[in-house]
Amino acid sequence: MNLTIENILLIGSLLLLVSIIAGKASFRFGVPTLILFLAIGMIAGSEGLGIHFDDPAIAQFIGIVSLNFILFSGGLDTDWASTRPILWQGVTLSSLGVLLTAITLGVFVWVITDFTIYEGLLLGAIVSSTDAAAVFSILRSKRLALKSKLRPTLELESGSNDPMAYVLTILFLGLVINQEKSLVSVIPLFLQQMIIGGLAGYLFGKVSIYIINKIKLDFEGLYPVLVISLMFITFSTTDFIGGNGFLAIYICAVYLGNQDFIHKKSILKVFDGLAWLMQIVLFLTLGLLVFPTQIVPIIGIGILISLFLIFIARPLSVFVSLIPFRMRLRRRIYISWIGLRGAVPIVFATYPLIAGVEKANMIFNIVFFISVTSVLIQGTTLSLIAKWLHVDLPEKVKPKSSVELFLSDRAKTVMAEIEIPEDAYAVGKEIVELHFPKTSSIAVINRNGKFITPSGSTVIEPNDVLIVIADNQQSIHQVYESLEINKPA
Repeated sequence: MNLTIENILLIGSLLLLVSIIAGKASFRFGVPTLILFLAIGMIAGSEGLGIHFDDPAIAQFIGIVSLNFILFSGGLDTDWASTRPILWQGVTLSSLGVLLTAITLGVFVWVITDFTIYEGLLLGAIVSSTDAAAVFSILRSKRLALKSKLRPTLELESGSNDPMAYVLTILFLGLVINQEKSLVSVIPLFLQQMIIGGLAGYLFGKVSIYIINKIKLDFEGLYPVLVISLMFITFSTTDFIGGNGFLAIYICAVYLGNQDFIHKKSILKVFDGLAWLMQIVLFLTLGLLVFPTQIVPIIGIGILISLFLIFIARPLSVFVSLIPFRMRLRRRIYISWIGLRGAVPIVFATYPLIAGVEKANMIFNIVFFISVTSVLIQGTTLSLIAKWLHVDLPEKVKPKSSVELFLSDRAKTVMAEIEIPEDAYAVGKEIVELHFPKTSSIAVINRNGKFITPSGSTVIEPNDVLIVIADNQQSIHQVYESLEINKPA
């Protein structure tokens, strides 16, 4: 069956529905949902139910769009306060760790196969990063609570190492195509990609905050659309000027997620839903692209390469990268074990296919096999290994559930009524501009006897009475400071 305009919506929506239902069932039985999404795509594909899809270019486009949403959503959820103490550990793992993984695995592939050294390094680069979609979804679906900043370290690494893997993939692909070039010749391009990408992400983050808070749209539903447009502008502009677009959107999202902006909570919820949608679409698409009969001949070499990556290349890169940092051995081991490969390597494997590299099909099938075995072996044992290594938190001190957090946000212990004088600093300013502490919020505004439920864009007027709720008296004191009003004795 060929995909046409007439049937693509029906088929696509049915596949989405089946994936969501299967995902719910998989959580109950402990099977990673990502594997089911891939399996459903393969079952529906050319060698299954007969949906014919064999276009790496379209798959790559879908993959890039999906990765934009997944990385951006992950960046928005990154808490700078918890990330800052482990920033250099995460950055080292996502840069030096990725490079060491690519080189170690690439040399191994070169030794045991008929691949050239550049082809081996290309394969190593494609699978060198941990997959953000896999790590985020599995950690969150299992509600796995970890000790000593392990979780933010893992999420920072997985969210920020795709740009490094992408750059290495492009560089080694160029060396495979033009083998007269040397490794030294690609260093300037590497530095250009990373430096421009990082700077562009930070600058677009600052510009995005300004636009979101100043544009004053008439409908709240347009704000997520605005942020989506800013996300794609950040990616495409950075890519156009020679930077790494994936790095730019991640840094932009991290900056945004740790600032105050209008309708922040609703935007975060929208992007969380979009990230899940993109994960499903991405895995279904890649499942459709795969021909299972082509996987069978490479199972032997695929298992060998996959086991080397899991038990040697990944641990070696983690241990070397973390040498400068004080960390217990069992925590280093756990970081090594959680090196999940998911859809991102499969997306990167489409680049050799489109470029027409001689061994592109074999590389793609090996990468697909590595991703599947990684999620099956590592993804299903995260909780078990955490218990063995004693890096998981006891049940009584685990973070609260979503419902408990929802209720606790409203279960404030202190309330204050604050009247705004006519000449106050806050008059004429939007609430989002006042930068209230996160432990407090304005529940309601009494304006001339009328009660208003405020949002971030609500403008403070003279003689408004703010009903403020907070966690403690210190937070109320900080609210007065934000308003630049003297707290009554």
